[in-house]
Amino acid sequence: MGRTGTAIEPAPVPVAAPAALPATSPPRARHGRPCHDALMSTAHLAEQIAHVEQQEHDLLFRRFTHDDAWQLGCMLVELATERALPVTIDVRRGRQQVFHAARPGTVPDNDRWIERKVRVVERFDASSYLVGLRLHHAGTSLKKFGLPAQEYAAAGGAFPVRIEDAGLVGVVTVSGLSQADDHALVVEAIRAFLA
Repeated sequence: MGRTGTAIEPAPVPVAAPAALPATSPPRARHGRPCHDALMSTAHLAEQIAHVEQQEHDLLFRRFTHDDAWQLGCMLVELATERALPVTIDVRRGRQQVFHAARPGTVPDNDRWIERKVRVVERFDASSYLVGLRLHHAGTSLKKFGLPAQEYAAAGGAFPVRIEDAGLVGVVTVSGLSQADDHALVVEAIRAFLA
């Protein structure tokens, strides 16, 4: 969300899918300029997909308790506070919301973005950013899967919490910046938490 209270996160960015639907028009960011994601070359997009897949492979938890979820949420709040970032932060263990905080400059719509991004992670077992990149690369959207845009958002910012040999056990989400920046902030915090 921008400081004016208008949504700036792109519509679902066109998970690897077999048949492609026609691509939608490029998503727009602040001031009507195309998002950098809309301008990615096919090669750059493939590199970005591989990079995010590697992040998901590398960032595995040994455990994820309620206390871990709380600490990770607090780390994100500290990072956002230090940088004066207008973000909403959400950490879930299973389907339970364990941590939720909204910083100055956010609006209730950020909570809706979080819900929509979390549903994408739970449905595709991948970060919302990775799902969006894969869809964009395939030239399709979530509509292909019959998923309504009002309920699902393949926009960066929701990252799966996985335990090795156990799979998906939670989701960490940020909403308020560009989708790439939402994703990067979550990855930075998880990387620091796991160090």
